Amino acid sequence: MVASRAVVFCTLASLVCGEIRKFPPGFKWGAATSSYQIEGGWNVSDKGENIWDRFVHDNPDAITDGSNGDVACDSYHNWQEDVRISAELGLDFYRFSMSWPRLLPTGTSERISEDGKAYYNNLINGLLEKGIQPVVTLYHWDLPQRLQDLGGWANPYIVDWFADYARIAYKLFGDRVKTWVTINEPIVVCDVAYNTGQFAPGIKDPEFASYLCNKNILLAHAKAWRIYDEEFKPKYHGKAGITNQLFWIEGASNEYDDLAELVRQYMAGMYSHAIYTKEGGWPPQIEKLIAEKSKKEGHQRSRLPPFTKDEIEFIKGTYDFYGFNYYTSRQVRKSRPGDVIGSWPLGSGAVELDAAFEIHPTWKKTDTFWFWINAPGFRNMMKWIKNNYGDIEILVTENGLAIGQVGLNDVDRVKYYRDHLEQMWLTINEDGVNVTGYTAWSLMDNFEWTDGYITKFGLYEVDFTDPKRPRTPRASAKYYKDVIRSHSYDVSDKYMKEEL
Repeated sequence: MVASRAVVFCTLASLVCGEIRKFPPGFKWGAATSSYQIEGGWNVSDKGENIWDRFVHDNPDAITDGSNGDVACDSYHNWQEDVRISAELGLDFYRFSMSWPRLLPTGTSERISEDGKAYYNNLINGLLEKGIQPVVTLYHWDLPQRLQDLGGWANPYIVDWFADYARIAYKLFGDRVKTWVTINEPIVVCDVAYNTGQFAPGIKDPEFASYLCNKNILLAHAKAWRIYDEEFKPKYHGKAGITNQLFWIEGASNEYDDLAELVRQYMAGMYSHAIYTKEGGWPPQIEKLIAEKSKKEGHQRSRLPPFTKDEIEFIKGTYDFYGFNYYTSRQVRKSRPGDVIGSWPLGSGAVELDAAFEIHPTWKKTDTFWFWINAPGFRNMMKWIKNNYGDIEILVTENGLAIGQVGLNDVDRVKYYRDHLEQMWLTINEDGVNVTGYTAWSLMDNFEWTDGYITKFGLYEVDFTDPKRPRTPRASAKYYKDVIRSHSYDVSDKYMKEEL
């Protein structure tokens, strides 16, 4: 997949020497959203309450601007607009998530909502009519509250509840949906929501809950994947996988290279090693470390729950691709007396690993608290995936930039996209990484979790003061449309200018 070169002696600045860097034939372009962040209609029809409904209503102070997703982009009523702007961009696919309690109001399988089913049928059919493939995420953090009341992801029964939900979704929509993401960013589900309690459901238990969640989420993914592989793939010929958000982690100096690899295993390996390696199970160095720490703390057994041999075999190989979300990077060093580490992974390090984060002085801070820009980290992380898990298909399922109160001329976002697309081109053509698609986050402004509506990721601006929630393309949307049309990140620099 090496691009043809118009000039033999060519610098990296490809436009200077006349080369247009195109992506491989068949490479796909998409954009993404998630159900709670855009749908609204939180209590419409028979939809069940989800954990974010409960969290924002009970804890408005947990959201920077005190807002919620009750209406959001009102995509429940405006799905035609979402289809229209997806077509306007020329997307090959649109990645969205289904709301578990919109489809199954009680969270369990005894009743399917006819209105929920109709909403997703309309959206899927509308996309297909425009030649856009739906890529559907089954779980993007909006667990039915009824299941949370029973323990949520810390309860082993969640494996069966999720599998039942997945089977129903496959039956209802699998004839038209050919790519499924089982779970989005399990590190956020387990290590933010169940460890520090920053996100719904707000569980603060760094000792046990996040590890129980971690094990159950891997088993739930595996069961959902095997259901698709055995019952639906032979008929519908689709594919399924899990999506992980990964920071690129590097040593603050060469002496911390081994620590950086340990942190990479703690971030990526905890949600990947069991699936993508031949031996399966937990990353060995992490499993050993937590067992030793647990013993020193006086526990009778490791706080990290073990897998049985059957569970290891059940989880191994449950993938058709590696879903990869990338935004940011960190440097790491050993923690020192007086360091305030804070919460993992969005804080200042990993207490469990005695590791402290630092930020390289050249990385630019964005308008959200956890996000510094480092485009080469995108390439480095994809090379790491290949080196650790083999020459597997990688689908970039999210990548984008958070900006504060920005207008339509989001030149910083255009630059972010261009720089990251260049790194992706390089890893495909120079590193031989098998990247097959790219997804911009996000299609439009939305409810950005605890940032509320303060932070904007959208290619399209949404006017949240207007009941109709109109969508207006930014410079980044026009740039991305050109990228898709030309199959190259080397397009006009007019989008980089302050005045368009």
